[in-house]
Amino acid sequence: MYLRNLQLELGKNYTVNWEAKYPNSRHFDCHPEAGGDQDRCEARGCIWKPSDIPKEPWCYYAETHGYVTSNIVETASGIIVDIERNTDFPCQRSQSRDVSKLRVEITYLSGKSLRWKIFDPANARYEVPVPLELPATPETEENKRLYRVQIQHKPFGIQVIRKGSEEVIWDSAVPGFTFSDQLLQISTRLPSNYVYGFGETEHPTYKHDLNFHTYGLFAKDQPPGFKLNSYGVHPFYMGLEKSRNAHGILLLNSNAMDVTFLPTPALTYRTIGGILDFYMVMGPTPEAVVQQYTEMIGRPVLPAYWSLGFQLCRYGYANDAEIADLYNDMKAAKIPYDVQYADIDYMERQMDFTLDKVNFKGLPALVDRMRAEGMRFIFILDPAIAANETKGSYPAFDTGIEKDVFIKWPPELSNDIVWGKVWPDYPNVTVDNSLDWDSQVKLFRSFVAFPDFFKNSTVEWWGEQIKDFYNNVVKFDGLWIDMNEPASFVHGTVGEKCLGNQTLENPPYMPPLESMHRGLNHKTMCMNSEQILADGTRVKHYDVHNLYGWSHTKPTYDALRSTTGTRGVVITRSTYPSSGRWAGHWLGDNYSSWDQLLKSIIGMMEFSIFGISYTGADICGFFNPAEYEMCLRWMQLGAFYPFSRNHNTINMPRQDPVAWGEEFAAVSRDVLNIRYTLLPYLYTLMYEAHTHGNTVVRPLLHEFVTDENTWKIDRQFLWGPALLITPALDPGVTVVRGYVPNARWYDYHTGEAVGVRGQFVDMDAPLWKMNLHVRGGHVLPWQKAENNTHYSRLNPLGLLVALDDGGSAHGSFFWDDGEGIDTVQNKRFLLTTFTASSGVLTSMVPTDGLAEVDRLTLGLVKVWGVTAPVTRVTLSVIGQPDADLPFTYNAEVQELQFDATSQSHTVEKPFTITWNTA
Repeated sequence: MYLRNLQLELGKNYTVNWEAKYPNSRHFDCHPEAGGDQDRCEARGCIWKPSDIPKEPWCYYAETHGYVTSNIVETASGIIVDIERNTDFPCQRSQSRDVSKLRVEITYLSGKSLRWKIFDPANARYEVPVPLELPATPETEENKRLYRVQIQHKPFGIQVIRKGSEEVIWDSAVPGFTFSDQLLQISTRLPSNYVYGFGETEHPTYKHDLNFHTYGLFAKDQPPGFKLNSYGVHPFYMGLEKSRNAHGILLLNSNAMDVTFLPTPALTYRTIGGILDFYMVMGPTPEAVVQQYTEMIGRPVLPAYWSLGFQLCRYGYANDAEIADLYNDMKAAKIPYDVQYADIDYMERQMDFTLDKVNFKGLPALVDRMRAEGMRFIFILDPAIAANETKGSYPAFDTGIEKDVFIKWPPELSNDIVWGKVWPDYPNVTVDNSLDWDSQVKLFRSFVAFPDFFKNSTVEWWGEQIKDFYNNVVKFDGLWIDMNEPASFVHGTVGEKCLGNQTLENPPYMPPLESMHRGLNHKTMCMNSEQILADGTRVKHYDVHNLYGWSHTKPTYDALRSTTGTRGVVITRSTYPSSGRWAGHWLGDNYSSWDQLLKSIIGMMEFSIFGISYTGADICGFFNPAEYEMCLRWMQLGAFYPFSRNHNTINMPRQDPVAWGEEFAAVSRDVLNIRYTLLPYLYTLMYEAHTHGNTVVRPLLHEFVTDENTWKIDRQFLWGPALLITPALDPGVTVVRGYVPNARWYDYHTGEAVGVRGQFVDMDAPLWKMNLHVRGGHVLPWQKAENNTHYSRLNPLGLLVALDDGGSAHGSFFWDDGEGIDTVQNKRFLLTTFTASSGVLTSMVPTDGLAEVDRLTLGLVKVWGVTAPVTRVTLSVIGQPDADLPFTYNAEVQELQFDATSQSHTVEKPFTITWNTA
């Protein structure tokens, strides 16, 4: 047997006396900036105590530093607290005025959620304009709440206690609470060392290392790198408790910020604007945390069925003939493939809504041909619009000026647009590689303007440009929006320094960002730029920078749907909580290196808890040449990304599946055939995410939270509850170690029961093999794979019934037309549930709104774990005579197969299938 038991006790949680190991670890850093010394520390009213232990703070707060309560009013729906700064201590930073009096509003949103909001009652401050779906009325009955709240007085702090276990899961009654103009800081003790989330940053494990690590959060055109702030911002985390319960916390703040972990365990937030607006969901399971969180921020979008197929892209296609050749080669190799992309190469001088009529003049005809053969096409669009074309020659800019859609300076500073430089006309000159990047950028001819997507006029203009592009230039099925942090190739603006208040460009406290020594406007626009919200409120880019991609996403999704008349798919680079309502996300411009395989799993699991289900990394890496074995292993892993796309950059060798030779193509074809076979299961998971907030890419701890071995696992993941994926992530391996959780599992390739559980095991992993296991107790829908989903959707529906120890299984199947708009909301779909027990498989149909053209017949059914020989299989349908079905039984692996294809039974009609045993 290919599994070899290791009997390891890895993952066991041993108690560590952190205060003995790190005597200062319970202290909170009073001088997180570089350059701290005793004088600076004591000037802040803090304590200076050098330590020999690395990373421990030498400068820390006195125990009562912060605020004290002055008044408390308790009601059935929450608590209102007035607090005042403890004047025994000086202001933290002379450049940023402390707010002396604050109000705290605690609201019992529901029995499983609450909110606490800390703000200045005397002076309105910026608040995040992202709408949340909150209960209409608070939960006023104390016995229906899973929590209780206590207020600590000096220093002021909030404690949230889980009823039952009595664990304190939030405890901000610690020193250091600060609320000033440009620095808001709050810390909390944590109930355990198990914290997941906070993005978008790169770190080496899914579980955070709490040993004094700090991560900056600020949207940036920054390829993934250790601790570097990247494209999106998600100030949300999930924490596990010693009782094995889980909770989640969102800080709804969109300013630049950082989070610091302490081994106590504890956590410190620092943000440089806005207010402190926290939301907690109580779970108590990890999966329930995500369900409750996405109920609040919005459920993940249901992508078009075809978008679950394999996809190809490349920055650097020379012309449309190169794309046509690739398409023909993929067809000839019979590798499943649904979506082709065009990067900025297709544009005239890299300008949105244009077509290069020299190199890509045949692209519209090619797109039409591919779409006629069941394929789909996606084009890239950047938000920045070329700004110095001849008037009348570039409608996107001309109409943008007419509609006043571009971001400008505040009127008291200038009436001009805030200019940047991005891709248009890059490079329009011969680049001198001896020059540094900033010097090269000065040679670019074109300036760009950035649309303000908060404005209704911009939303309308953007939709018009997309519709005109579709109707008059080239057809498409989805849109890929890039560079929307927003990214710029100059720092701030063109030809001059940023106007206005320079403390917005270089704040008194600078989070540890990739650009911390170069200001917030490094590779983006000026923080003093002004944007206008839909209600007319004027805000600084300083406050809403992290929302630029968020504001870009919904207008793009709405325009795509209204233009094409179908659901399609939008892929966005920059995200914020609730972006998943409209788009998927790729994990950015990664590198062709082995470590990126593991980091892609971590990224997908994080975005699962962020409420963005449709995710994946650039398979084989974006930067640098790919290596054969690494790319092949990445193709195997990438076949199980929800968003499965092979993509790399210009001037790099090809890395698509037909670029490496016949062996590579064969392995790619085999693993993608598995993906396509399981697409009905994956699509059903997407439906469950869209309707209930379930995760699709699922950490093992979500299904097996009582097994603490799963709390650290990030080299394996699940599709939903039932498919365990154990990829090879290292060079030269022929065996991978994986954990088999405590359930019955079957080898997907053979149907054989694994025979071990709750243990780490070795799994054979020759170069051609991907280890997959199906969990007993589940029914997985499937279809025979074809070259693309247009044809695979026409095949009969198969079922994989994996019985548990008791001989039972359950599952469901969601089906619609695959691309209709709002099919779920309008109940234009089929939902079928399946239950197997005691030799009987039954189906029920809770919802049947499917059009006749989309109906499927029942085909081959595989039942794993049938322990006795079978003598007869019978199909029963109400109103029809029973029918015997042809079957086979393999006693060695205990597999029963029977085929209902000949009965032409459509699956919207409930059925019962019985197998009799000897």
